[in-house]
Amino acid sequence: MNKSERVRFIISHLEKLYPKTPVPLNNQNNYELLIAVLLSAQCTDERVNQVTPSLFSKANRPDKMVKLSIDEIYKIIRPCGLAPQKSKAIFNLSEILILKHKGEVPSNFEDLEALPGVGHKTASVVMSQGFGYPAFPVDTHIHRLAQRWGLTNGKNVTQTEKDLKRLFPRNLWNKLHLQIIFYGREFCTARGCNGTICEICKTCYPKRVKPVKTKK
Repeated sequence: MNKSERVRFIISHLEKLYPKTPVPLNNQNNYELLIAVLLSAQCTDERVNQVTPSLFSKANRPDKMVKLSIDEIYKIIRPCGLAPQKSKAIFNLSEILILKHKGEVPSNFEDLEALPGVGHKTASVVMSQGFGYPAFPVDTHIHRLAQRWGLTNGKNVTQTEKDLKRLFPRNLWNKLHLQIIFYGREFCTARGCNGTICEICKTCYPKRVKPVKTKK
């Protein structure tokens, strides 16, 4: 298969497996989404979904969050990785949302990425899932799969995002990003597939024998 054929097969195969793509992180508004995505860094979505009900029952808006202390936030989110840094970021970004954005989550990359603890990937998820803006958030897992499937040269997540946006139609980005995550968790896991085992890897590279060494 050439690259165009791989792209068409991947789109078709993922659509058959995942015609619906529910948002993995439970949330009721864009502020909750922003906080949940921030918490998901170096933490599983499952654990985030276990932690956020307690947090959001106390504070599901910036004005409520700043009434909690950083220590109170920390005690709730402690099961998540990097909890000390995240608790400070949650409190500080909530203050900024109140002071600069009237308590609302901004709907553009520049303002989102200026918030404490919010990088490009987090901003992309919020823009995609919260505002419906075409984005292609790339985490290390999507980065690894894109390498296995021959869609990028694998230098870094920034380059992978550019390559995926170039290869896939813009109107599919938001759904595809979730479909790839779901597929990676179920079939093309870090330990369960080395580039030669899952259906996409085998179909795209039927003659591949050696495992794919992915680059971070």
